[in-house]
Amino acid sequence: MSDSQKHSGPGEELPKAKVTRNKWNFPVVWVVPVLAVIVAGYLVYHRVHEFGTKITIKFRNGSGLKIGETPIKYRGVTIGEVRSVELSKDQQHVMVVARLKRSDAAMAREGSVFWIVRTEVRIGNVTGLGTIMTGPHIEALPGGGAPRTQFVGLESAPVTLELNGLKIVLLSSRLGPLKPGSPVYYRGIEVGAVQAGQLNTNAATVDIHVTIQQRYMKLVRNGSKFWNVSGMDVKIGLFHGAEINVESLRSLITGGIAFATPDDPKDEPAKDGAVFHLYDEPKKEWLEWRPEIAILPEN
Repeated sequence: MSDSQKHSGPGEELPKAKVTRNKWNFPVVWVVPVLAVIVAGYLVYHRVHEFGTKITIKFRNGSGLKIGETPIKYRGVTIGEVRSVELSKDQQHVMVVARLKRSDAAMAREGSVFWIVRTEVRIGNVTGLGTIMTGPHIEALPGGGAPRTQFVGLESAPVTLELNGLKIVLLSSRLGPLKPGSPVYYRGIEVGAVQAGQLNTNAATVDIHVTIQQRYMKLVRNGSKFWNVSGMDVKIGLFHGAEINVESLRSLITGGIAFATPDDPKDEPAKDGAVFHLYDEPKKEWLEWRPEIAILPEN
């Protein structure tokens, strides 16, 4: 009898195989939702970390602004976005709460201005064409004052996109065709623009607020003379025929102003707030002035 027959009997059990179970019982079906939560959490953290300073801008009209979609831009670069749009307590204005990117927090300063860019069609001028497809956005221009979070938005874009230009006032008996955006010329070169026109406090004259670009500020002296070049000047002579004089097609449509400066070394440069008279037409001697005045280089 063999050894195997000696040790195996009818009542003995055969050896059992040992099965080792995997201790991780996490269902595979939950992998995708968990990954989605992780990605969403990262995106939320990224946005919270990216955006910092909160500002509030008051506008008269908030049409087209969308929460979480409407961007705030400076020089074509997004620096923030709209977070909420609500009516003011008196229901006369729209309060726009926005977040600026941490890297652009310096925009929240005294002197910064904000306005809504929309497509506008006016006589002689079309602006905001890029918003036809993308919708309106808020444009910004930085100031240099102390930190600030409350702003009053402009109703339209500044006529000259610079805050350091020379601000002067021209007095006239009437506004005529002049309007915000009407050009100001020096020797036929556009050097500034009309910002606004309003009645003087005595209602006897019209105050025309003009901004001269910073580069051309030195051209305006205390003895400078300004005149209206709006419309077309037609002179008919017996021997010379018809003489037509117009500064530009734009001034023909929207109005315009020209000025000349005398060749006087003692004449001081004009300062902000200087007041000048706006004449209907120039004197012949003004057109002959040829002062040599250095202008600033282009930025």
